[in-house]
Amino acid sequence: MIKLYTDAATKGNPGISTAGILIIKNGKQYQYAINLPNSSNHTAEFLAAITGFQYVDNLFSNTETLMFFCDSKIVIESIDKNYSKNFQKMLSELINLQKKFPLVISKWIPEKENKGAHFLATQKLRNSL
Repeated sequence: MIKLYTDAATKGNPGISTAGILIIKNGKQYQYAINLPNSSNHTAEFLAAITGFQYVDNLFSNTETLMFFCDSKIVIESIDKNYSKNFQKMLSELINLQKKFPLVISKWIPEKENKGAHFLATQKLRNSL
């Protein structure tokens, strides 16, 4: 099983945006902090999730269950409903990436349980200012 945690950090609306991506497989952690295009926080959260799935897809074969954890309610609710009024294009891209895996379980978690990805995103944002 692979666990994927993503989070975004944004300064301004829209503004400088970054993503934290934490992937855990067999007890090994893969940590990424990346710059995103200037965007709103919701857009950045979708971009962080998309990028996280792209990283998992590039790192591993897609034969395992993937647990996806995110502290953005709009991302998780959009996945659950397979609909987003304002982010449909990014949601479609995210769902297409998820279809590469035999099973993806997406779960909203509070920010306090997403510390690894949150730390990576906020640290990258501080360094980008």
